[in-house]
Amino acid sequence: MRYLKDHHRSIYDAFLLSGRLNSYLEKIDTQAEEMFDRLIEGMAKAQNVTEQFKADEPMVWIGKMNAIRNAASEVVYHDIIYTPAVKASK
Repeated sequence: MRYLKDHHRSIYDAFLLSGRLNSYLEKIDTQAEEMFDRLIEGMAKAQNVTEQFKADEPMVWIGKMNAIRNAASEVVYHDIIYTPAVKASK
């Protein structure tokens, strides 16, 4: 909501006035959470960041998982949050 309000005020106003803002935001939130979870799982598997690795090297595991979460967040923000906001108004 903040991104729309700050960067695409006309889209935000259109959703708000049409009564579609909350349903749009719920849909985006659900998509973002699902994509984030899938990305983390896939990236961790690809980098062999497992529970066994966590037990063997906990500090390294934390660093790798933080990097994975940051990368997943960037993908989600780009693919779900920022880009589709403009498309949704059309």
